[in-house]
Amino acid sequence: MEGSGKEEYKIQSFDMETQKLLKTALKDPSAVDLEKVSSVIVDQSLKDQVFSKEAGRICYTIVQVNNMPMMALVHPVYDCLFRLAQPDSLGNEEEVDCLVLALHRIGEQLERMSLQRMDELFCLLRDGFLLQESLTSLGRLLLLEVLEFRAGGWTLSETAQKYYYSEVVD
Repeated sequence: MEGSGKEEYKIQSFDMETQKLLKTALKDPSAVDLEKVSSVIVDQSLKDQVFSKEAGRICYTIVQVNNMPMMALVHPVYDCLFRLAQPDSLGNEEEVDCLVLALHRIGEQLERMSLQRMDELFCLLRDGFLLQESLTSLGRLLLLEVLEFRAGGWTLSETAQKYYYSEVVD
């Protein structure tokens, strides 16, 4: 894509057919089955944690092209978030951080598209916060922050902002 001003995406790990599908989706999302695209992206993200960041960039670009609605990606994204809310993932700080970052970025939009699934997800997160013994203190703090973030209408009060994000000064 030299000289075209388009970003390069790290999709070389996919077979040629899948690479072609992803490249088409990035150029013209209406020309492909977005359910299939999202399944490929979610499956690879669950297999390869490093690819997850790239997956986010790809999805963001697909959604932005021609202001395509995100609807085709809603259920696969929820599936990925539900996977990250499972006890084994909650014991991993990187996975909790990934979950929290995703909810900060798109939680409000996802909730508008499926309140029921967001409620179910947050029940898992609440239960994980309360019952998960393998949570690290940072993982527990991240979960508490995202629970408060949603409870506050997807914003944090100034007091909460200071609590979670200001450095402790002795």
